[in-house]
Amino acid sequence: MVNVGILGATGMVGQRFIQLLEDHPKFEITALTASQRSAGKKYQDAVTWHMDTPIPEAVQDTVVVDTDPSQVKDVEIVFSALPAENAAIVEPKFAEAGMKVASNASAMRMEPDVPLVIPEVNPEHLDLIEIQQKNRGWDGFIVTNPNCSTIALVLTLKPIYDQYDINRAYVSTMQAVSGAGYNGVPSMAMLDNLVPFIGGEEEK
Repeated sequence: MVNVGILGATGMVGQRFIQLLEDHPKFEITALTASQRSAGKKYQDAVTWHMDTPIPEAVQDTVVVDTDPSQVKDVEIVFSALPAENAAIVEPKFAEAGMKVASNASAMRMEPDVPLVIPEVNPEHLDLIEIQQKNRGWDGFIVTNPNCSTIALVLTLKPIYDQYDINRAYVSTMQAVSGAGYNGVPSMAMLDNLVPFIGGEEEK
């Protein structure tokens, strides 16, 4: 089994990581990180759980640690559910400390030596890892995924492209009212709010 950690484990994306990795045949969750206010608490006491299944027993009593590589011991891979502004600072520290970082954040997506991977579409981009390590002097590395709209679109277009080629695609997306996973969005916030352009979304 490979020991893995989850950065930002108490948030919505972190909770989803835990749910997806529960009973994984190759990965065992051995480290959970969050903000300093959650550090030192058992996971079940630190989290407001929103998933549709109970908190996995294997992590209920895991003590949450601060999101710092010095606090994460004997872990080979970390799955990052950090907000972009935090990820930009923290993820390189974990890679420098020798850990493999699989990031869900947008912070490093546009870095030329960071793989931006959809496994079913472009696994060869993982070849950038060696270049990244050489450029940055890291023993670990960072791999990212595109944003959710791009993943769904590219998975759909890839077989068409392989068969017929595609020169251009025109795409409109309608993002969720609560794209960040916030709960209890007021009903009035959902009315008449189709925004034609949301700044910062394209860059993700």
